[in-house]
Amino acid sequence: MSGIRTPIIWLTVFAIAMAQVEAAIVVHLRSIYYPGNPLEIFPLTLLSGRDLAIELVRESATIVIIFAAAMLAERRSTRRFAAFVYVFGVWDLFYYLWLKLMIGWPTSWFEWDVLFLIPWPWFGPWLAPALIALLFVIWGGSVLVRTTAILWTRSGILLFTLGALLGIASFLLPALPLLAGGQEAFQNFVPQDFSWTLYVIGVLLMGAGLWCTQSDDG
Repeated sequence: MSGIRTPIIWLTVFAIAMAQVEAAIVVHLRSIYYPGNPLEIFPLTLLSGRDLAIELVRESATIVIIFAAAMLAERRSTRRFAAFVYVFGVWDLFYYLWLKLMIGWPTSWFEWDVLFLIPWPWFGPWLAPALIALLFVIWGGSVLVRTTAILWTRSGILLFTLGALLGIASFLLPALPLLAGGQEAFQNFVPQDFSWTLYVIGVLLMGAGLWCTQSDDG
C-alpha cells in the first residue's frame, strides 16, 4: 500500500511547492504594476511588452512542467492524465491559498482574476477555476490511489471534451469584445459579466465525463 501512496504524496508536494513559486511571482508583479494597492487588479494595467512575453512563456512552461511530472509519475495513459489533472488541481488551489497567506487576496469569493493569457486573456471569478481544480483533485486522486487500471469510455471522452470547451469558453468570453481593439483595448478594462450558465454546464459535463471511466479488472 505504501508503494501506491508514494507517487501521489510526491505529486502533492511538487504541486504545492510549484504553486508557492508562481504565487510569489504574481505578488512581485502586482507590487510593480499595482504599487498603490496590489489587492485590486481592476481596472487592468497592461504588462510591458517584455513582461508579457515572459509571462506567456512562463505559462506555457508551467503546463509543460505539470505534463512532465505526470509522465514521470505514471506509465499508463489514463493514469498519466489523472496525475496531470491532479497536479494541476492541487497547484491551482494552493496558488490561491498562497496568495491569501502572503497578501490577503482574494478578498471575496467572487473576486475577478486574470486566469490565463493564451490565446487571449481569460477572465473570471477566482472561485470558478478553483471549483474545476477541486473536481480534478477529487477525480485524479481517486484514480491514483487505486490499484486497478482505469479506462476511458467514448462517452466519457466526448462529455469531458465538450465540458472543457464550454468551461474555457466561459473564461474567454469576457475579453472577446476587446480583441478587435488590440492590446490597448484592455487598458483599464473592468470585467462585468461572467457566463455562469455556460460554466456550470461545462463543469457538469466534465464531471460526468470523468466519472464515465471504467476499472479494468482484467
